[in-house]
Amino acid sequence: METRKIGSLDVSIVGVGCNNFGRRIDADAAAKVVNAALDAGINFFDTADVYGQGQSEEFLSRALGQRRSQVIIATKFRSKMDGQGEGASPDYIRVAVEASLRRLKTDVIDLYQLHSPDDSVPIADTLGALDDLVKAGKVREIGSSNFSAVQIREAEAASQAAHGAGFVSVQNYYSMLHREPEPDVLNECERLGLGFLPYFPLESGLLTGKIRAGQPVPEGTRLSNAETQHRFVNDQRLAIVEKLIAYAESKGHTILELAFSWLLAKPVVASVIAGATKPEQIHANTAAPNWKLSAADLAEIDTLLA
Repeated sequence: METRKIGSLDVSIVGVGCNNFGRRIDADAAAKVVNAALDAGINFFDTADVYGQGQSEEFLSRALGQRRSQVIIATKFRSKMDGQGEGASPDYIRVAVEASLRRLKTDVIDLYQLHSPDDSVPIADTLGALDDLVKAGKVREIGSSNFSAVQIREAEAASQAAHGAGFVSVQNYYSMLHREPEPDVLNECERLGLGFLPYFPLESGLLTGKIRAGQPVPEGTRLSNAETQHRFVNDQRLAIVEKLIAYAESKGHTILELAFSWLLAKPVVASVIAGATKPEQIHANTAAPNWKLSAADLAEIDTLLA
């Protein structure tokens, strides 16, 4: 599978978002997803300590076993962990990283990400603590998540002033139906050479073709949850989805393939880290980037999205 750069890391352009591990699926089901991903050439797994309150990291580690050296693991800190704490202070970072290393059963985290900004802690202090982890060999690269363009610039200035490690990636919500990172955040990533990681690339399943206008939401899907459905589904979005399905099918493809290919048409996007609960979803995700969109395709898609 094709790879792209995140700092010094070479990540597969299709990754696995492990937010379902410990939440929607158990350890055995997670292992099936991980095995399918490895068989398909995926080397990039993105998790967080807060997913399943540590279970996602544990399930990932258990599934990888002796194959840890074959993959790139990204995890996150900042959110509240029961009995552990929360935040981005240097003291808490030292606690959080040791806990993640223990759950992941590894000596080093490839990409350690600040899950969201912590306004109570100067970014220079957070970066200083992360730089210490890099120098100690416990973390290879550091990244941010849910940062604005202004916050990305502030972090870059702080790391430059300290001559220390700086963020090499930004993970924000981005999809065909949610284009907020355009243009500010994406432009900032391009300017600084940061890899961009879109989360919710399939809009929690809305861009898979399972959800159709005028039809009930299938049971057992993420969108069958009332709260999730309220967040991601409305009549306007469903109307756009119908247009996208028709366009993709006219080209001999699926809307899922369109969602992946559209994101990967942007060189700044390093990897599309879609979640999965079963191997069949991994197979569909890894086949998706085979559709290379032309400039004409992208212009036509922009018209549909408008």
